[in-house]
Amino acid sequence: MNFSEVFKQTNQLCKVSPDGKYLATCVQYRLVVRDMSTLQILHLYSCLDQISHMDWSSDSLFILCAMYKRGMVQVWSLEQPDWHCKIDEGSIGLLSSRWSPDGRHILNTTEFHLRITVWSLCTKAVSYIKYPKVCQKGIDFSRDGSYMALAERRDCKDYVSVFVCDDWHLLRYKVLLYSLDGRLLSTYSAYEWSLGIKSVTWSPSSQFLAIGSYDEKVRILNHITWKKVAQFEHPASINSTKAVVYKEVERRPAVGAEDLSLQTISDGSALFNTRSKYEINPLPVQIPVVKPDQDRANPKIGVSALAFSSDSRYLATKNDNMASVVWVWDTQKMSLEAVLEQTSAVRCFQWDPRRPRLALCTGNARLYLWTPAGCVSVQVPTEGGFQVQALNWHCRGDALLVLGKEQLCLCYMDADQDHE
Repeated sequence: MNFSEVFKQTNQLCKVSPDGKYLATCVQYRLVVRDMSTLQILHLYSCLDQISHMDWSSDSLFILCAMYKRGMVQVWSLEQPDWHCKIDEGSIGLLSSRWSPDGRHILNTTEFHLRITVWSLCTKAVSYIKYPKVCQKGIDFSRDGSYMALAERRDCKDYVSVFVCDDWHLLRYKVLLYSLDGRLLSTYSAYEWSLGIKSVTWSPSSQFLAIGSYDEKVRILNHITWKKVAQFEHPASINSTKAVVYKEVERRPAVGAEDLSLQTISDGSALFNTRSKYEINPLPVQIPVVKPDQDRANPKIGVSALAFSSDSRYLATKNDNMASVVWVWDTQKMSLEAVLEQTSAVRCFQWDPRRPRLALCTGNARLYLWTPAGCVSVQVPTEGGFQVQALNWHCRGDALLVLGKEQLCLCYMDADQDHE
């Protein structure tokens, strides 16, 4: 593995363009666009205030910068650096902003979820969608970008409405030309009279729907009958399994008198850094569990994170009251494949978009990789205590964007690792 030099960033606002050619980073009110292959600066844009959110258009030609405090969005063009667009929501405020799949419309959700405003970059036309529901993931698009599903709250009832993205009209189910005919295919409830579903994700193949619940279990439904085909539990004790349990072990290197000098001490040298590696734990294994406060809202319990590998072969999960553990399941055998027990709580994990390789971080100066062949812990070789807060794979899977609190660097995978 090789690492790039370190660059500044603010609030983890760093994204590789969808075509993989450019890297955009935000530093306060500035937007910096670099060439992904050389990391040389290609464009430098100045916004009117500190940037709260940044996103690429689907064709990698435009970048959206939202300034929520000002209720404003600025859009920049890579092809025409002198061109720019400013959208001001005014006194109604701005809560979130995102691109439509065609990369030519911007959807702004106003304060208090009063409405969604759809702005066209081509025609400057404006459309309004009322009644968006107050929820985290209340909007999504079909894979081909033709339809938008929106969670709505009208007349004290919840609805999911489907809009046609050509002109943003509500799809009427009586129009039989559309394949989305409004039929209810299935409903599923894991259990009743308790906190229920906490997370949901589709497999890339659309063959499986994984549902994580507050009862610390994952249920896998198939796409033909919508019935449960498997149930994955997260036990505090692992007794009999063919899975491999990896445990991160930290060690401080022994320091001899000849290694000590004023130079190494003043430099904060890597001499005193804690080293980390994985060891395979023999069974039985006790998983560290934190008992949640049941009297508090949103207790730290249940499966909050689910992610399928790109080939849909593996599913990675995290159970909130076992915050330092990542579980990897084999969806062909419908069984536990591996358990990764870290020394600190897992911040995030993400699959390589090209192959079954999982990257994760825990807020220290290391990143961790799992493949079916094994696990590895890698020190990020930077000065000044780089703490990895988040990770993002390049679309080709040959590089990893490593984000600290106010810095970022790129981790390049070696060719032999790349073809594991």
